Amino acid sequence: MQTLTFAAIYFVVWWLCLFIVLPFGVKTQHEDDDGSVLGTTESAPVRPMLVRKALITTVVAGVVVGLLYWANGQFGLNIEAVSHWFE
Repeated sequence: MQTLTFAAIYFVVWWLCLFIVLPFGVKTQHEDDDGSVLGTTESAPVRPMLVRKALITTVVAGVVVGLLYWANGQFGLNIEAVSHWFE
């Protein structure tokens, strides 16, 4: 596969992983003992830790795309080969 194709796959996998990782470890203002900040909803996160989650997402997406790259090289796994599984 071409490099641009894997870059596009990495982009899509990265966003999917981000939405999977975002809710982990979130504590809302309602759950926090300090109360809520004026002007925000009670469901707003106290510390969203977005940088940490972006780093985790980058690593997980890299592993997933690396496995896809390996499977493509070793077994010829591609969209055309996978499409026959769903017939």
